Amino acid sequence: MGRIVDRIQVIALALGAPGLFLIAFLDSSFLSLPEIADLMVIYTVTHHKSRVIVYATAATLGSLAGCLVMYYIGRKGGDALVAKRFTTKNIERAKAAFQRHGVMTVLIPSLLPPPAPFKIFVLLAGVAQIDVKSFKLAVALGRGIRYFAIGFLAIEYGDRALAYMHENGLTVSLIAVGLLFAGFLGYIVWTKAEAGKSR
Repeated sequence: MGRIVDRIQVIALALGAPGLFLIAFLDSSFLSLPEIADLMVIYTVTHHKSRVIVYATAATLGSLAGCLVMYYIGRKGGDALVAKRFTTKNIERAKAAFQRHGVMTVLIPSLLPPPAPFKIFVLLAGVAQIDVKSFKLAVALGRGIRYFAIGFLAIEYGDRALAYMHENGLTVSLIAVGLLFAGFLGYIVWTKAEAGKSR
């Protein structure tokens, strides 16, 4: 494991933001590279703290691009692909979640650290043909919060940021979800109030 981490560190520092974009794209689309993008964000930010926004943005955009590939695959007939890659039980669970919660079903998993499943929700978003603008917003928001949080943790904790995420990742993710949900409810109340004024 130590050798793999050392290689990731070398690649991250050599490629910088374009490397982060590529790794996040591959991880969110065709490959499964759990925590590699997280490690690359940590190493690049640790060595170049002033570029935290650039690195977190590159990882977010790479992940968004990869998710869009999977979304469109799902939209063009991803039922068969979903059936091959995931168990029937997981598929039924995810479909039920989409019916109940819509885009929040993409937003919440996009915030959670590995090994929480994410790709199945991305594929099923395409299969369910949810609105692409809402999908992009959910992924960008969720992944953006995730990578920016990792970046700022790297400034604070250095190489220990990943260990901190492992120890506190679920708590931090749940707090973020709670804040997003509160903001969403506030937005609904505000739009209803504005609609009432215009009558």
